Amino acid sequence: MVEYPDGSAGRTKTCWGLPELADRLDRIPRYPLLRIQREVGTPDPAAQNRVARAAVKIVSIVGARPQFIKVAAVSHKLRKGHREILVHTGQHYDYEMSGIFFDGLELPRPDRDLGVGSGSQGFQTGAMLKGIEDVLLAERPDFVLVYGDTNSTLAGALAASKLSIPVAHIEAGLRSFNRCMPEEINRVVADHLSELLLCPSDVAVSNLAAEGISKNVHLVGDVMLDVLNWAKERAATANRPAILDRLRLEKQAYLLATVHRRENTSEFAQLSSILNAFNSVNEPVVFPVHPGTRKVITERGFHAAPHVRLLEPVGYLDMVALVGSARLVMTDSGGLQKEAYWLGAPCLTLRNETEWVETVEAGWNLLVGSDAVKIVDAVHSFAPPDSRPALYGDGAAADRCVELIGDRS
Repeated sequence: MVEYPDGSAGRTKTCWGLPELADRLDRIPRYPLLRIQREVGTPDPAAQNRVARAAVKIVSIVGARPQFIKVAAVSHKLRKGHREILVHTGQHYDYEMSGIFFDGLELPRPDRDLGVGSGSQGFQTGAMLKGIEDVLLAERPDFVLVYGDTNSTLAGALAASKLSIPVAHIEAGLRSFNRCMPEEINRVVADHLSELLLCPSDVAVSNLAAEGISKNVHLVGDVMLDVLNWAKERAATANRPAILDRLRLEKQAYLLATVHRRENTSEFAQLSSILNAFNSVNEPVVFPVHPGTRKVITERGFHAAPHVRLLEPVGYLDMVALVGSARLVMTDSGGLQKEAYWLGAPCLTLRNETEWVETVEAGWNLLVGSDAVKIVDAVHSFAPPDSRPALYGDGAAADRCVELIGDRS
């Protein structure tokens, strides 16, 4: 048993003695099972499994745009057989970066909103850690579920681990091998604290093995593909995406750009090089601007060329439509690299490395960094092959994640 700071007791992470096991069994409703025993004479294993799984209580931690997309795949399925407490840290907090995704993805509203907001890495992570700990002490979950590689991921994994609550990490095993990236630190620490590691690719599984992590590692695929398939089904009834009409765009007649990572925005020289590349290409550039990036652009007085359209952030369904209709995508977003691949849009990644190496190996993603000349040259010359093999699963990753979480709880 583990003693919490308030003096109460909770279960340990993995090993239970007889008192702990009795406590866990006491929490399972017995009446349905007793009825089955009376009617049939012996317990039904399938019924036992359903009863046990119904008792699982999970706290899911989200806070940023890519996590809202991932939790959309998992949350609805999780709630069919388990109890989920959805915690929003407030890492992304305005409507364009948060609320629009809950609306567009038909997500349940957060059960707890910590309202942390923006701030330095230390301030933001520390505030999340305190807020998440308070929730975990109040809820006493069986599992904490974290996604991806944000500060919310790190804070959730740390808070749970210090209270001896098992952690499940969706999108485990990704590595850029660039420790200057905050996201790399977050994902490495989260993986080493997790008891259940749910990986999107064979490469992710191999990365964990290289770090000595092989227990409770599972290849499940990418939950973002689940959501993308759902979005494509919703859009199938429309001949033409509405956002193209709103922006007066033609299919395959524009470039889509996004820039948000700290490595590209903390030093204006690097951001300026990327923006100058956008100004230098001879095609329309549609650029939904992250609030942090817009702040830097405004403060530095950068002027976009007439063919570069700076937009407010758009919702998930609109972004999928923009990616699928673009001639080419330029981005530093990991999620957008995958979405471009799945939708058949060539991608230039505005970084020197990527976690999604399979898209590069397949010839549909080219690493160009922040060099303006290299970006412009690639815009004109990059041509992916005709073939595009399936990557990151079959669109049923969320089902596998939920099943594995139920089995482990």
